[in-house]
Amino acid sequence: MEKKLQQQPINIVKVVLFGPESSGKTTLSQQLARYYNTVWVPEFARDYLQEKWNNERKTCEMSDFIPIAIGQMELENKLATKADKVLICDTDLLETKVYSEEFYDGFVDDKLEEAALKNSYDLYLLTYIDTPWEKDDLRDRPEQRLEMFTAFENALIQHKRPYILLKGDKKTRLTLATEAINKIIGERENLHSFSNKNI
Repeated sequence: MEKKLQQQPINIVKVVLFGPESSGKTTLSQQLARYYNTVWVPEFARDYLQEKWNNERKTCEMSDFIPIAIGQMELENKLATKADKVLICDTDLLETKVYSEEFYDGFVDDKLEEAALKNSYDLYLLTYIDTPWEKDDLRDRPEQRLEMFTAFENALIQHKRPYILLKGDKKTRLTLATEAINKIIGERENLHSFSNKNI
């Protein structure tokens, strides 16, 4: 596997916000980071593509997916070392893979495909499209929100990723998310305690 796309091993709970544009991922990432007093990994693609748009007036092209994926993993691996118990990721390479498939008729670079399927996370938080659409320079499919949401959910099902669906207002989503994450943390701590007793 391409080393720059590889997730560095680290013993923390890793959570991914997953879903289409303008579905509340960044807002919830920030809320969760505050709740757990930890760090969150922003979406590298946003700054990368905004800069491209500002300089060239061009949107995402097929050649951008590998640089975006590499930038995302560099950010994640760097911030994972600063996380406390939980790492909150605003996206992951599986999401990048879904965008590639949806925008380029099913095409995904082999390196991206391999890394997206090998990197692992403890929980995916799938954000529903019951949030208002917020237009910006990069978002471009307001009329296809349900189609994109379905593509994201299908990817989680197809690749057997653990996920919960988040709907409702910010408070409701935060409550559902923290309940699911706390359960994983508790299971980890119980397992660790059990292992220590049996040493």
